[in-house]
Amino acid sequence: MIWWALEVRGAGADRERVAWWLVRETGQAVEERPDGVVVGFFTDRAAAEALASGVSAECRSALAQVVAVPDVDWSSEWKRGLGPRRVGRLTITPSWISAPADPFTIVIDPETAFGTGEHGSTRAALALLDRLMPAGARVLDLGSGSGILAMAAVRLGARSALGIEIDEDTLVIAEQNAARNGLADRVRFVIGDAAVLAPLAGPADVVLSNILRVVNLTLLEPIRAALAPGGLAIFAGMETPEAATFRTALDRHGYTVIDDVVDADWWAVAGRPA
Repeated sequence: MIWWALEVRGAGADRERVAWWLVRETGQAVEERPDGVVVGFFTDRAAAEALASGVSAECRSALAQVVAVPDVDWSSEWKRGLGPRRVGRLTITPSWISAPADPFTIVIDPETAFGTGEHGSTRAALALLDRLMPAGARVLDLGSGSGILAMAAVRLGARSALGIEIDEDTLVIAEQNAARNGLADRVRFVIGDAAVLAPLAGPADVVLSNILRVVNLTLLEPIRAALAPGGLAIFAGMETPEAATFRTALDRHGYTVIDDVVDADWWAVAGRPA
């Protein structure tokens, strides 16, 4: 199968808005490269070119081009370079490596879903979970991907976790990961819009949101509505230069910052609404 990449350059300060527009239009995650390029991936060239023509409406300074992606066997390529990763009490390990026999190990095969413990945003969220997870908590994981944060929450003492994900292709992967870890009875996943489903799925003691900053901003009020009194929200998926802007938004929406973590220039923050 030939894949096509829609590469968006020159968006500057509007990069996050362009990234969220692509996520909304495609229902798929995007790649944000260190050089500022935002990339969406497609199996249909016509679909990629159709969206390319719409990029300028979102950001006049942006330049979009569609390029062919080299043929790669992604069913095995995602395994390259993965190994055990320790975050606090947790050990994250792929299934083809012998796992340590302790209650804080998570065996995970992400395949095409986001969440391996190799990315700084995931590790930052895991670090806050390790520090702050209350025993017996009911957890919501928004943008759950591979299910890594939902499973980590249960490993760290949560009673149950529900993952909400917009990408239908990740559902089977997340469910397989939960079953592999013997957590299928306490970790479940559903497909849908987190802004709509989170308040309906509450009340939750902890809500996790490891997504783009622009998405996290739109979820501040739905998360507040989903939290039980005294509940905790953990936000990740943001680069360190975005911290000041997001702190201001947290304050404006009545959240008190409890703790934060930086890992490889990715920032995660925990807060409670008043």
